[in-house]
Amino acid sequence: MINKSLVAALALGGFLFAVEASFAQNDTAQTAQPVASRDNGSSIDQEIAMLRSDLRSARKKIVAANMQLTDSESEKFWPTYEQYVSELVKINDAKYALVKEYLQNTNMTEEQADSLSKRWIEVDASVAQLRLKYITIFRRTLSAKGTAQRLSTLARSRAEPRGRFWTG
Repeated sequence: MINKSLVAALALGGFLFAVEASFAQNDTAQTAQPVASRDNGSSIDQEIAMLRSDLRSARKKIVAANMQLTDSESEKFWPTYEQYVSELVKINDAKYALVKEYLQNTNMTEEQADSLSKRWIEVDASVAQLRLKYITIFRRTLSAKGTAQRLSTLARSRAEPRGRFWTG
């Protein structure tokens, strides 16, 4: 069994790397200090909220760059996309809360660990259900082929920011 403190350290290290990578790739002329040296007034929740916002913005750019929408399709697609993202953010809020709970719980019992694992799977299932729901919704504005192409683009946009962090 993997030592919990090792897992927590790796998760935190991955988060810190992701935050710094996000700041380094920001198009604006901001200068970012390492998370560890920031003022105590800046909470980790604010840092994560900013990172998540940056990732959503990057995903939207990827989606826009890879989709050739007509003006008519664009009028219908983007409001639906924003609605999808809004619902996805709520689900991802729950996932973030689970990560925080795990990292803050230094003496987790077996029952707590089981509960956390099951809730994590439930959150993942919620994401899958949301995607299934939006096949029908996107299908109202796009052809079946267009919907499949758009969903493929959305899937690649989810993988690209994560891949960037894991591949260095």
